[in-house]
Amino acid sequence: MLREMSTRYGRSPGGYAWALLEPIGAIVVMAVGFGLLFRSPALGNDFLLFYATGYMPFSLYQTIANVTARSISFSKPLLMYPAVTWMDSLLARFLLNTLTGLLVAIVVFWAILSFSSTTTVLDLPLIALAMGLSALLGLGLGTLNCYLGTRIEVWDIAWSILTRPLFIVSGVFFLYEGVPEGAQKVLYYLPWIHISGLMREGFYPTYRPEYVSVAYVLLWSLLPMVFGMMLLRRYHKDLLNR
Repeated sequence: MLREMSTRYGRSPGGYAWALLEPIGAIVVMAVGFGLLFRSPALGNDFLLFYATGYMPFSLYQTIANVTARSISFSKPLLMYPAVTWMDSLLARFLLNTLTGLLVAIVVFWAILSFSSTTTVLDLPLIALAMGLSALLGLGLGTLNCYLGTRIEVWDIAWSILTRPLFIVSGVFFLYEGVPEGAQKVLYYLPWIHISGLMREGFYPTYRPEYVSVAYVLLWSLLPMVFGMMLLRRYHKDLLNR
């Protein structure tokens, strides 16, 4: 974890400040841009809060999925020591980036609620559940991609191309109920849309996303995680020698 901290944040000017400035900048740009196009967001009357409730869980998932997918290639020199295992590398990157993402989310939401006129009643268990599912989904897909990306040379590029539209269709910009019924039938099978709905339910007391299925998100998270860990346990030595 210390090595991850020093390499990820210690080499750039500002260090950990970028972990906070990056999501704030993205949310402000989205709020200003869409604020010029629409009178009010799809839910509530604060653009910053609406886009933050969609962006922060997706950002947490994306960060964890990316860093865990590169665990073996990133820590390859350390994994040559018998005392250090592939699981150590995976868990260190997951824990550090999860704690960082949660801390950043707390600061961002505190700032939005403190300096805006928005009043809301927070459902903290729902918010914690949404962020926890985001982290778990990132770990599950990241674990499987850790094997596939190391085994198949072009997998990282292919995965990047396939998942590029996720930011648009994950519910950051819109509500599931606000799209046509045909699109809803497709979007329902994306676990990210369930997480964004759950997150917004925690911030907007009047919002009730009936479509949300926690079990479905857990299925998306645990199945890739189990297969990824089985493959890494069986073939991690071969991957280190590639």
